[in-house]
Amino acid sequence: MAILDGETVIVTGASAGLGESMAKRFAREGANVVLTARGEADLERVAEEAEGETLVVPADVTDEADVEAVVEATVEEYGGITGLVNNAGIGLLSMYGEGQPLHEVDTEDFRKIVDVNVTGVFLFSKHVVPELIDGGEGNIINISSGFGRRAAPNFGPYVGTKWALEGMLRTQSMELEEYGINVNGLDPGGRVNTGFWDQLPEDEREGILQPDVMDDAAVALLAQGPDGVTGESMAASDWEQKLL
Repeated sequence: MAILDGETVIVTGASAGLGESMAKRFAREGANVVLTARGEADLERVAEEAEGETLVVPADVTDEADVEAVVEATVEEYGGITGLVNNAGIGLLSMYGEGQPLHEVDTEDFRKIVDVNVTGVFLFSKHVVPELIDGGEGNIINISSGFGRRAAPNFGPYVGTKWALEGMLRTQSMELEEYGINVNGLDPGGRVNTGFWDQLPEDEREGILQPDVMDDAAVALLAQGPDGVTGESMAASDWEQKLL
């Protein structure tokens, strides 16, 4: 029996990078995996490559109607939801390849980053949590960053959203503990090779992590029961020491 047999998990930002890697791993471990992101073609590719049960539901995490549609499609297909991985995220680096001092950041860019990284997490949590409560247990993983615990000059919008995420997950863990729902943060613990870093000279790529860096920890977090760890956030390697 695979460790995630019987689980139904929504993964946002599942069309590439960390989201793709985690989603494929969840499918191999027996979960029903709902893949969502804006790019339908990329989602279809991930579904075809996955070794397990998947459902593709394209959506914009900042659009509440889209989010509701993902949740409704999941419940209709699988009868309920047991897990949510809030992975979708953007920053100045992914948008432009470089950072800027906070006072030079375009206001619309700032709003876009906040909308994806914070509002998107809020919307998916808002609409998934009632399903988890109905099921009597569940796990939410918010993909965070080391920058949610420290500063990084020239990347203020991203840093600010990750600090917000840390506060939200700890607050929500307290609100949902009585329902047997665990809410935790997970981050890779370093730079991840999602394609962006390919532009660096080879001698500067040392120490860059592969996208599967968080897969083991994410599986362990999703496999937790109602009495599992909740309200904590740490790098994948630290989670592995704690849970595996």
